[in-house]
Amino acid sequence: MSSKDIYKIVIADDHDIVRKGLKLFFSNINDINIIDEANKGDQIENKLNNNKDVDMLILDIDMPNLNGLSVIKAMKSKFPDVKILVFSMHPEKVYAINTLKFGADGYVSKESPMENLLFAIEKIRKGDKYISNELAQKMALDEASNKPIKLYKKLSKREAEILKLICSGRRNKEISQELQINEKTVSTYKLRIFKKLGVTNIADLISSTKDARIVYS
Repeated sequence: MSSKDIYKIVIADDHDIVRKGLKLFFSNINDINIIDEANKGDQIENKLNNNKDVDMLILDIDMPNLNGLSVIKAMKSKFPDVKILVFSMHPEKVYAINTLKFGADGYVSKESPMENLLFAIEKIRKGDKYISNELAQKMALDEASNKPIKLYKKLSKREAEILKLICSGRRNKEISQELQINEKTVSTYKLRIFKKLGVTNIADLISSTKDARIVYS
């Protein structure tokens, strides 16, 4: 097998056990090679710069020094030929569509079997996008019936980003620092999100995202 046939991947995840687990899993796949890894968000760009022939970034969007979903858009802008597969603990039905809208090529939940991750890589490698069959079928049913799963609201890109951070347990000050915006602006966005999703507090907000498919405009 020539080096051209090897699919080269960089892993970005702050959990050592996840990175080691992925490397171990792919060590048995002949045509996939993990060539580098990052455990902090601000390392990702350097890793991609240092590996000019990288084919894919497997990305956890919840990492230290990482600007949330917008890192997908930034990396796609700087490295348009690098595929991005989001590998996240967040519910697929809430965040998968948003990550694809930001420029990701696929989304796999960390609760999925490892075989799903391999299937996603192979599908993206062929030039397709990847979401699970379950989500694709549910979306098709929703569009055919014009009915939401439970709640269907359009959020702006910034609102979707802030929603993710809120559900990750970030406070307003932490969100403002991570997104480099004013804390009052965060509060304004939070009120908009509450209004669009029909909730009045954080507990209800998090609960509503468990069964909702939320997209942004």
